[in-house]
Amino acid sequence: MGAKEFVINLTPSPLVKVFAKPYVAGQGIESGINTAKKLWEEKKLHSTIDLLGEEIKEKEEIEKNVQIYLDLLDKLGKQEFASVSLKPTQLGVYRDSRGTIHGTDFCYENIKNIIEKAKSYNIHITIDMEDHPFTDLTLDMFKSLRNEFENVGTVLQARLFRTKQDILNLPTNKMCKIRTCIGIYKEPPEVALQNKNDMKDKLYEYMILLLERGHYPEIATHDEKLIERCIEYLDKHNIPKERYEFQMLMGVPREKTQKKIIERGNIMRLYVPFAEKWKYAVAYCKRRLAANPMMGAYVIKNLFGKTTGR
Repeated sequence: MGAKEFVINLTPSPLVKVFAKPYVAGQGIESGINTAKKLWEEKKLHSTIDLLGEEIKEKEEIEKNVQIYLDLLDKLGKQEFASVSLKPTQLGVYRDSRGTIHGTDFCYENIKNIIEKAKSYNIHITIDMEDHPFTDLTLDMFKSLRNEFENVGTVLQARLFRTKQDILNLPTNKMCKIRTCIGIYKEPPEVALQNKNDMKDKLYEYMILLLERGHYPEIATHDEKLIERCIEYLDKHNIPKERYEFQMLMGVPREKTQKKIIERGNIMRLYVPFAEKWKYAVAYCKRRLAANPMMGAYVIKNLFGKTTGR
């Protein structure tokens, strides 16, 4: 653990709650749905709603999470503004102290049940990608489910060395929705790039490769220069706007860029997480702070602006 992560882990949870406010919809299903509705009605921003929590081993809590997702889908119903994201390690997969992974079949059935429910409402499900020990099982589950369902996608991380081959290994007979991002997990140098600029270059390359392979890249970045670079390529090659979209985290101050993307006629989707247990929101925000300490500066600036009326 580096010094930055050590300091962030020592940050008191009440203070993390302050930092979390712009980035977490709140507690309970209704907070996620209401936030997504507000983003759509006021700004025409799409959302992907996510229940926070991962590395869960207790069967009772896993089954509760499945029910939360099923209830979320019922309450969302048929609409045009929201998809749903989920993590395998909150739905049955876990690793023990030796790093051995358990619960793959249990997790697969849970995710399949959620996707089946989502299909009835025409809601898209994204299977999120976690750190690299889970990459193979996540992609295996996705490919199997994609053979049966149209409404499922997954995530590939530009930092991993393996990602180009993972794109080449995607089904060639079906369009796959793939969120392409740098990735939030700190990965070792033997499996991943360590330089952020290199990761951004790869994200751009992988967007192009996904398009060439007939897939639908969900371009997830806050880097405005990278977004401009992607747009320049997309426009130069006359890529139809229904072939891709842009994604960001809720709370990161990119309103002008988001508005520009929407005015172009593109989908601009924000990640809208909510929590049932606040400890998971705290863990999420600590990980985001470790990856991007500027989050703290954004929050302080926002708080200062509200206090002074700016």
